[in-house]
Amino acid sequence: MKQIGSIIIPTMRYKDAPAAIEWLCSAFGFEKHLVVPGENGAIAHAQLSFGNAMIMLGSESDNEFGKYVRIPKDLDGINTQTVYIIVEEIDEHYRRAIDTGAEIIVDIKDEDYGGRGYSCQDPEGYIWNFGSYNPWAQ
Repeated sequence: MKQIGSIIIPTMRYKDAPAAIEWLCSAFGFEKHLVVPGENGAIAHAQLSFGNAMIMLGSESDNEFGKYVRIPKDLDGINTQTVYIIVEEIDEHYRRAIDTGAEIIVDIKDEDYGGRGYSCQDPEGYIWNFGSYNPWAQ
């Protein structure tokens, strides 16, 4: 196998993973790469792509991994990690997120270090950061 370097893929669990997948695609522009249904309407595993990036998610469960993961709404909205996604058309992306019901927690603004960005929460309380600043291009 060819070595391609390190790739980081955030993973999440959702109470209503099917609804989360549809919302993330509609609000943020993710695309379904792979969705594996589970039992009783659950999602065993899903991969959503955004350009050359990806997240993985599934339905909340008490399996070997799941017993260590909680959804922010179960923790009074506390997130212990968040993701930052680079978006070229940030103002358009921001309007799309608002139109789809994302809760804006840090309004869009120009950053002192360059770029422009905002932060919001999805319906289950995960925090998402989007911006035009690309640290690899600096």
